[in-house]
Amino acid sequence: MNQLNSLILEGNVVRQAECVEPTKGFKVCKFPIAVNRFSKNSNGEAYEEVSFFDVEAYGKMAEVCEKNSTKGRGLRVVGRLKQNRWKDADGKTQSKIFVVAEHIEYKPKTQKDFENGAVNSSSPKTVAYEESYEDEAVF
Repeated sequence: MNQLNSLILEGNVVRQAECVEPTKGFKVCKFPIAVNRFSKNSNGEAYEEVSFFDVEAYGKMAEVCEKNSTKGRGLRVVGRLKQNRWKDADGKTQSKIFVVAEHIEYKPKTQKDFENGAVNSSSPKTVAYEESYEDEAVF
């Protein structure tokens, strides 16, 4: 039985998604998101805390992300954390933790997006995509 590894993040795409095709017919899409948290300190002064997370999507979800994960676009990601570990040239162990997307919902485009020509259709749309799989492909 798998132990629980699940999260929900809601934020904005920091930069345009970058997609690669490591094996023919299988895409991997990577993009960072920023998540803002607003709070007050002990003096009652408001402050904002921003956290950045790297997100990866695989297969058909990567294709959807390639089209919809544009800079500034709001989204909600449901997924899991994954850690990659490796040894660097000096033999020191390095690691990186990122989010593997299992479900993504994009917030509707804003009127500003339409005015800037970023959207070709006549009305805002919410795009949701979910994909179930045991594990991503090995490359």
